[in-house]
Amino acid sequence: MSDEQAAPVPSRYSEARQELDVDVVVIGGGQAGLATAFYLRRAGLVPGSELVVLDAADRPGGAWRRMWDGLRLFSPAGYSSLPGWMMPPWDDATRGFPPRDHVVEYLTRYEERYDLKVSRPYRVESVCRVDDDPGGPLLVEADGLALSARAVVSATGTWDRPFWPTYPGMRAFRGRQLHASGYRAPGEFAGQRVVVVGGGNSAAQILAEVSTVAETTWVTTRPPRFLPDDVDGRVLFATARARIEALEQGREHAGVAGLGDIVMVASVKDARERGVLHAQPKFTRLTADGVAWADGTTLACDAVIWCTGFRPALRHLRPLGLRTRGGHIPVGGASSTQSLEEPRLHLVGYGDWTGPASATLAGVGPSARAVARELTGR
Repeated sequence: MSDEQAAPVPSRYSEARQELDVDVVVIGGGQAGLATAFYLRRAGLVPGSELVVLDAADRPGGAWRRMWDGLRLFSPAGYSSLPGWMMPPWDDATRGFPPRDHVVEYLTRYEERYDLKVSRPYRVESVCRVDDDPGGPLLVEADGLALSARAVVSATGTWDRPFWPTYPGMRAFRGRQLHASGYRAPGEFAGQRVVVVGGGNSAAQILAEVSTVAETTWVTTRPPRFLPDDVDGRVLFATARARIEALEQGREHAGVAGLGDIVMVASVKDARERGVLHAQPKFTRLTADGVAWADGTTLACDAVIWCTGFRPALRHLRPLGLRTRGGHIPVGGASSTQSLEEPRLHLVGYGDWTGPASATLAGVGPSARAVARELTGR
């Protein structure tokens, strides 16, 4: 795209729909979108004209801004950084690993530091083909905006698609039900009886918090697997890097999953000391006032917090008619992020299926770099 063709992204509140031609559109302004934009900018694309980053949120920070107040990283700031600029230090020794707000501030300053010109709030409604030409552009449409792009990188993550399992009696339950995505702080459950469902890190951290003010019961599909106390994000990152190298060399590697599931951050260790990390097997149904197991055991409760994970937020890609396997779009190519059915589309940061540890701050860099290299040849 020449300098004469380049045009700034218009205001979100323009009265008429603006139509622009650009080289690459990155959908999502969270950690995956920022890392990808960093490498594309470094490869020579000009943010705001040749490279456009669209974000549905009205402020920086990605999904981190919407996570619960007490959330903490699994490792020191130096091991939780995007490419190019390390996360500013945090006093880990006295205050624990960095909290959510430290990450939000880092992501805010990151996009400012590299002048990535993220355009928001633009929620992309669809990505579709302009015509039958396989080498032609893709059309990215949001309210008041249409971008014709040579390539599109989808980096929308999973936070917008919380997964709710289906259990008999969910509608009959008179108490409160919420997903982990809707949880903010333990105070709202003070004095209540709360069931926390899920065997991952979110469930363990939320249980640890809520159990300080409420009577809690932890329910998991299988017995939770705790990592050793001395294993944190530093070890997980090293394991993920080893897996990336093994895949590049055509070797097998057990990956992060072989180590266990739950990182023993300070709050979870405290919960263990208080004796609340004992999980019950999953119940079979909800009742009007609680939950019930197959053997007839019942438990009355005031609230159920579903820490049951997320699915990829890919609704904007439906017009492309791509097949999915388990909710995933098949990918490959040199970057392992290129849609096999639509080569003009790349997917970054959705989890191991788009690159080992690519859904983490420290792990998304290799996928982002590979995409930039593939799209620019640099």
